[in-house]
Amino acid sequence: MKEQTIQVYCKNNGRKLEVPLGCTLEDVYQQTGLEMKYGPISAHVNNKVEGMHFRIYKQKEVEFLDITSSSGSRAYTRSLFFVLCKAAHDLYDPCKVAIDIPVSNGYYVNLNIGRPVTLDDAGAIRRRMQEIIDAALPIHRHETTTEEAIAMFDSLHNRSKVKLLKSTGSLYTTYYDIDGYVDYYYGSLLTNTSQLYLFGLEKYYDGLLLRLPSREHPNELGEMTHQDKMFSIFKEHHQWQDILGLRTIGDLNDAITKGYASQLIMVSEALQEKKIAKIADEIAQRKGTRMVLIAGPSSSGKTTTCKRLSVQLAVNGIKPVGISLDDYFLDRDKTPLDEKGDYDFENLHALNLPLFNEQLTALFRGEEIELPRYDFPTGTSQKSGKKLRLGENEILVVEGIHALNPELTSQIPNEQIFRVYASALTTILLDNHNYIPTTDNRLLRRIIRDHKYRAVTAQETIRRWPSVRAGENKWIFPFQENADAMFNTAMIFELAVIKSQAEPLLEAVPENCPEHAEAYRLLKFLRYIKPIPETQIPPTSLLREFLGGSSFQY
Repeated sequence: MKEQTIQVYCKNNGRKLEVPLGCTLEDVYQQTGLEMKYGPISAHVNNKVEGMHFRIYKQKEVEFLDITSSSGSRAYTRSLFFVLCKAAHDLYDPCKVAIDIPVSNGYYVNLNIGRPVTLDDAGAIRRRMQEIIDAALPIHRHETTTEEAIAMFDSLHNRSKVKLLKSTGSLYTTYYDIDGYVDYYYGSLLTNTSQLYLFGLEKYYDGLLLRLPSREHPNELGEMTHQDKMFSIFKEHHQWQDILGLRTIGDLNDAITKGYASQLIMVSEALQEKKIAKIADEIAQRKGTRMVLIAGPSSSGKTTTCKRLSVQLAVNGIKPVGISLDDYFLDRDKTPLDEKGDYDFENLHALNLPLFNEQLTALFRGEEIELPRYDFPTGTSQKSGKKLRLGENEILVVEGIHALNPELTSQIPNEQIFRVYASALTTILLDNHNYIPTTDNRLLRRIIRDHKYRAVTAQETIRRWPSVRAGENKWIFPFQENADAMFNTAMIFELAVIKSQAEPLLEAVPENCPEHAEAYRLLKFLRYIKPIPETQIPPTSLLREFLGGSSFQY
């Protein structure tokens, strides 16, 4: 009997292939003639990301991805998590592993083996991981009923997965195994451990740091940066989560189902307000502070942080005076260009730094200045007619992406500046082996805000996001440890609230566009989370900056 075939179009090289019906993407790749040095790791199949295990039963358009793509990088990372968890299980049984915090260009791993983790433990796990990789073990994909998956993970005493699967409402569940060790991941994995060509593992604080290849330079590990302050703020939020008794989405769904959403919101908002008040107290106690600089990446909630901090400064007898960095843009014809020849407005040198420093110095000498006003339609800097002189107990509050860059205020003594870094650092896990990227949280916020206030579609926001992230990597993240205080704007219940506004916007992204892959991934992720009506959050909540209904004026 003649073998049934089906046509597949490979976008990578424009070839149309006749492949056996039911073959895997791995089989298809073998026929393409492609040679990907760092792949293939996964693929876009009709603009949805699928793993190389995926079987073809209908005509498809396929684009193979390597580790330099965001989807490929995620699949590589998940597969490395899987090997790490197996290695720890092989060496220490019983043990509990939590893939916890993205920090220092890697992931902090909380390893509970009944005693403090040592350098020897890090070395032993690293060697065992390498043995698993060198053994070229297949990573098997299985599909079963969710009920059977729950029973299996329950027998393995994996409570975080049991809680998550019980709350999803899905009929079927996919899980994976390496040499009999089973685990669950909400995205695709590699097909063989031998594809994990590079990793690092070392002791980090009281746990481990798992390091991965750089997306820009895949043959090198990402540069390890010291992020002590960032790590500290994550740890602080874990303490808050312990107060609330929530560490995973399964815990959150359980609390929502039992009717604890209102209590959860009230305690979370109170903890966040307490942190803002503490920062205001620090500013008030630091003698000689003349200005507060607030920085953070896109959709981090800088504006509301600025407004709420200003309220708390007033409680301390300090009158905040806000000025906008946007008014210090250079005339458009003097604006730097990016590598594509477009105006690079995120470049620090798109600002008139000499004028900014000159006016700050004059203000701190007690002089009066006239603030500039930037006219965006004409792209010119103009006089505003607005005069400013700092009075007694008044300090400047300046918000902007470059606020932590020392070059911004190069002529101002450090003792006159208090720097705050605000970002949405997602601390809740999907389950112990599935972290939630902080960038996903911010992207969902931005999709909602862009639609509501800027008439921009989710498709367009997703299209622009890589360039936004590139600007953040260049102009914001390298300076975050310069902060005197860090403020996490993410709320533990947040995803449950923004879900209802985000889902219809993501569903509207057309299937025939490249952005559909990211929209589909985010939708799939949000379906794990039970919703909380936004009517339950107060008008002063930082989330109102994105959802609307805030008591602050923007």
